Amino acid sequence: MSGRCCRSKLSVWAALCVLVLCWFYVFPVYRLPSYEEIVDEVSRQGHAWRKNHTGIHVYRKLLTECCDPQRIFAVTKENSPIGKVLWYDGELYKSHTVSNDTYPLFVQDSPLRRPLKKCAVVGNGGVLRHSGCGRDIDDADFVMRCNLPPLSKEYMEDVGTRTHLVTANPSIIEKRFQNLLWSRRSFVESMQAYGSSYVYMPAFSMQPGTEPSLRAYHTLADARSNLTVLFAHPDFLRSVGAFWRGRGVHARRLSTGLFLASLALGVCDEVTVYGFWPFAAGPDPGRRPVSHHYYDDVLPYKWFHAMPEEFVQLWRLHTAGTLRMRVDQCSPPPPDGGEGEERVGTGG
Repeated sequence: MSGRCCRSKLSVWAALCVLVLCWFYVFPVYRLPSYEEIVDEVSRQGHAWRKNHTGIHVYRKLLTECCDPQRIFAVTKENSPIGKVLWYDGELYKSHTVSNDTYPLFVQDSPLRRPLKKCAVVGNGGVLRHSGCGRDIDDADFVMRCNLPPLSKEYMEDVGTRTHLVTANPSIIEKRFQNLLWSRRSFVESMQAYGSSYVYMPAFSMQPGTEPSLRAYHTLADARSNLTVLFAHPDFLRSVGAFWRGRGVHARRLSTGLFLASLALGVCDEVTVYGFWPFAAGPDPGRRPVSHHYYDDVLPYKWFHAMPEEFVQLWRLHTAGTLRMRVDQCSPPPPDGGEGEERVGTGG
């Protein structure tokens, strides 16, 4: 009897040890720099940035080996034939088997072919407000944007107008467009801001997001839109998550911005990211308040994502010359708060 009791206690302790080890793997004990330390580091670095060709090549090689962004960033007819099982990266033991219904919705093969030269990855952070970065963004050869941001005239000077790829999370389809179950016109009209770009959707990341994503595809197809819907490959999302987890970013899910930055690092010769600043006060000497998005007045809050951790990792790449982060003004605001000269943007 006592022998069985000891074995039972040992089993309990072994199980507890496994749980503790798993906890430290997912949430390791390390110290994230404070906001003040991060701002001091950003201030010391200033506007100086020097491109590191070796660092860019090394990081592209790392991302290619782990995640193969050029081949599997999107689900295609080439990498996902009929019968292929796509395992959701955001849910355990959930999958979608490619069928005669879904296979025709996929593009033939990956549309992103190297070399893409200068790429801009544009987040939606409030640090973009009054940044004057619109012209710099539009000068890039390939512009990626996050989560269907507004690109109206009032934001043009700060965020530009050109788009080549824009992400659309199913949650946006649900909240902003009522899952496209009623009127679809407002969705089609709002998507015209992105011209003839790619719309990148995580249809096979979590099961509740599949139907809204497919509905978005059919809505745009029925409207004969110039946009091309791409579905994110869950293997790419999963491998990118593991890549950054091994570098100190531990969150239930990476932000859309970090996924796009990873894609850009894998396929572009030069990457500049804009609008990535997850703090409620800016990096300027006056520490001006910074809103969560450039188009609202809500202050940043604790997210589903680990935004400060992501920022620290990207800033390290910035200081190494592997990518460039713009958290300062690209050009001074027009005098007297004017709008500056009007520019007409294109979607491609």
